[in-house]
Amino acid sequence: MSPVIKKKRNKFTLPGKYLLMILSAVCVILMIVTFRTDLFEGPLRAAAGYVVVPFQKGIASVGGYMYDRAEEMGQLKAVLEENQKLKEQVDELTMENAQLQQDKYELASLRELYDIDKATSDYEKTGARVIASDSSNWFYSFTIDKGSDDGIQVDMNVLAGSGLAGRVVSVGPNYARVLSIIADNSNIYGTVLSTSANLMVSGNLQSVMSDGVIRFDQLSDKEDKVSEGDKVVTSNISSKYLSGIPIGFISSINTAPNNMTKWGYITPAVDFQHIQEVLVIMELKQPVPDKE
Repeated sequence: MSPVIKKKRNKFTLPGKYLLMILSAVCVILMIVTFRTDLFEGPLRAAAGYVVVPFQKGIASVGGYMYDRAEEMGQLKAVLEENQKLKEQVDELTMENAQLQQDKYELASLRELYDIDKATSDYEKTGARVIASDSSNWFYSFTIDKGSDDGIQVDMNVLAGSGLAGRVVSVGPNYARVLSIIADNSNIYGTVLSTSANLMVSGNLQSVMSDGVIRFDQLSDKEDKVSEGDKVVTSNISSKYLSGIPIGFISSINTAPNNMTKWGYITPAVDFQHIQEVLVIMELKQPVPDKE
């Protein structure tokens, strides 16, 4: 059996130059038809409108949406940057305000010390700063940054605010511990400045914490001359405190059960919740027989 040999058909090919000529002719014809007739102004344009216009609208919508989002992102970025700047400004202003408040408080404290310094100008004094206090919010005892190297001695009187804060009870080379007049074991002979009547001021931390006052007893006032608001200073009969130092003001007076003396409470001249700077009187009271 002889093999069957299939002959391949010759493919029709159009030379490139003829194809170019044909396409050019078609284009020319279409151009002539377009300019000379309204063939494309009618049905073809309407058909193109149905296809092209929705597509254009879609493209325009997407483009508009992307543009709006880009604008919003740009605005959001600008707002975030502005917000960050405002936060930084607020932080700076907060710190500045805190510093101003601190400066204002320190200025008020220094003014009070200046006033008490003038009121006790007969005594030599040195300034010191509080560097430690007891564990409570009330300065019933605290430590200052000056000690024996600075001439500080036990029983030296310490001033703060507008009056007497306490006395030195122990001394180190560069520090000293102060026991305030509100401590429970503190007793001071005082004098009512308006009448020169003596009394005993006793520290009471609980009454200070609850009502902001300390107690006094043994006031002799048979003629009822002492009244609320009278100023109380340290007495010259005190064994450990120099005379004439403001202690506070009488806030209430009561008659004792024996009807011979009076007792009551004194509002201290010192804010014992806020003590930062103090003045230490650089001399000691001369000993007297009475003990407090």
